[in-house]
Amino acid sequence: MEQDLELAGYDPDSSAAPAVAFHIRVHERDREVARHHHRKGQLILALHGGITCEVDKAMWMVPPQHAVWIPGLMPHINRVTANARLCFLFIEPGAVRMPERCCTLKISPLVRELILTLAQRNAAVAPCPATQRLIQVLFDELPVQPVEGLHLPVSDNAKIRTMATFIVAEPQSRRTLAQWASYLAMSERSLARLVIKETGLSFRRWRQQLQLIIALRCLIEGQSVQQVAQALGYDSTTAFITMFKNGLGQTPGRWLASTQSTAGGQ
Repeated sequence: MEQDLELAGYDPDSSAAPAVAFHIRVHERDREVARHHHRKGQLILALHGGITCEVDKAMWMVPPQHAVWIPGLMPHINRVTANARLCFLFIEPGAVRMPERCCTLKISPLVRELILTLAQRNAAVAPCPATQRLIQVLFDELPVQPVEGLHLPVSDNAKIRTMATFIVAEPQSRRTLAQWASYLAMSERSLARLVIKETGLSFRRWRQQLQLIIALRCLIEGQSVQQVAQALGYDSTTAFITMFKNGLGQTPGRWLASTQSTAGGQ
């Protein structure tokens, strides 16, 4: 069953079912959902396109064949790529052991099909025995899905937020740590310590992680590797590919092919 991004006014917290799923096609006008939260935990599976989820002090990227897990009561903002197709899975608190923090999960083909099958059934009120068995298998598999590092630590600190906002708006900028320190009226050493304290990463690693998230979104939206390299201000496509491979363990082309290999037909 397909719903729009607002779930057609349905409140997932109104159901006591252990798991409720919805298949969602996102329209252009619905590409951002304002800060909100649910009593239930929420798993957002990207079928086509991608989604970025912002929570306190972090940004999570969800490319195809991955899902972001958002624990219950955690405020979050969702931003999606144009014409994305997603599956929302809401899980009753305590129904299955899931991570206590937001994270990106690599979803196996089995779990993906279980979620999609559940989304085709109207189990919001009282799941039938067959659906209950499906949910139990899903609950057996979900806790063992591997966690991926597709996130960016973002602090509430105004200086960190200023840098993140600028880099997202001007990804081609190559402003250095020294230039940022001058702009923020502090010493380079002090800024370097602040970034590590607030994000746990060095400035260079933190900036590369943000660029990686931007690159993933651009690739998912159909830009070529050359176009993404230029958009991020790299002098050569080779340098961009090296950064990408260091971050995700494979080239942009191979990564994109792997995310699309099991996405057909949905």
